[in-house]
Amino acid sequence: MNSGLARKLAAAGAGAAMLATMATGLLATPAAAASGSTQATTAGASSATTARPAVWANTPSASTTRYEGACPAKVTFSTKIKVKAVDSTTKVSYRWLHGDGSKSSVKSFTLKGKGTKTVTVKETAAFKRDTKGWQAIQVLSPRGVTSGKKYFSVSCGNDWTVLNPPRKTSAQSWVSESNCKATLTGRISTSGSRWVRYQWVVNGRVVDGDTVRVNGSRTVSHVIKTHDDFRGWASLHIVGGPSSSRDYFKVSCKDWNPAPHPRVSVSVSAPGSYYGSCPTTRSFTGTISASHVRGDVKYRWVRDGVAGAWESVYFSGYGSQSRTVSDRWSTSKSDYGKRSIEVYNGPNSGTAVAKVVCKDENGTKKPHPRPVTTPEPAAKLELGNKW
Repeated sequence: MNSGLARKLAAAGAGAAMLATMATGLLATPAAAASGSTQATTAGASSATTARPAVWANTPSASTTRYEGACPAKVTFSTKIKVKAVDSTTKVSYRWLHGDGSKSSVKSFTLKGKGTKTVTVKETAAFKRDTKGWQAIQVLSPRGVTSGKKYFSVSCGNDWTVLNPPRKTSAQSWVSESNCKATLTGRISTSGSRWVRYQWVVNGRVVDGDTVRVNGSRTVSHVIKTHDDFRGWASLHIVGGPSSSRDYFKVSCKDWNPAPHPRVSVSVSAPGSYYGSCPTTRSFTGTISASHVRGDVKYRWVRDGVAGAWESVYFSGYGSQSRTVSDRWSTSKSDYGKRSIEVYNGPNSGTAVAKVVCKDENGTKKPHPRPVTTPEPAAKLELGNKW
């Protein structure tokens, strides 16, 4: 073997030995890391059991923020909910908030496994008339958080598309004035069954419209509410077809005294902190107050961020009245209970928090010292051990 070949083989041997050593080190590293991870988990086990998930909610995006064209118009809102889960399963409850004060129903999804996870949620809304508003997402559990507002606008204008040409279609209209408002009523007549798109025009401006199925004849209406005297004309216009004649009206408000505006408020109070034996049951108290309300007021408890079933309380009429409701919370361990009340199409209360500390859990209360006893004979002690 020549010396050059010998040097190459020697270098190759050294390189292989070095690679083998490096591979051994790399294979050993995960085991060492795993050992360190186990120690960290063991040391922090008590804090991990009380850790709560972290939650983030992005400001929604909209499929269009400034829509101009034919209506109804659909706008899709989308956002991402990010959760850093600490349990094997995490239930996330949320709802959409709307600029007009309404809310969507409470929706939920369940995450599997620990760690940071992101879920995209969407809501599609249809608008029949000019609208300006916003949408936001509100996460109710496992932690309460509300996103920023996404503003949008919808301008329907007069550029409507006719679904079916309304052949042999006619329109009539009339106006009734009363109580500081004008009620526009119209009748659409067709030969046979067809879809018809119509608009209400007041003083030359489109104020409302829709698409309806007409089978021979159908009545449609629109109400004009005003706080001041108002006069003008109205007509029912079939898009791509005829219009009714103009109907003139005059609304006078100076002699009209409207009934007091109904008002509803709600609050929740929590029981005092509890220190004692468990399990135990605590009771939250809610107060629903109303003025000038006659009938049922629907409400529901939101328990630890999760909305319950709708319930109702009855109010008998004018004047200020209050109703008291309660909700029980049972627990067998030290914990915090949270409750709030949501009124249907109304206000929400603040969140009340109750605290329970069980005296026999996690060393919250030291055990009583054991009494000193005289040692018994060994035979009896052995028998006792068998018990």
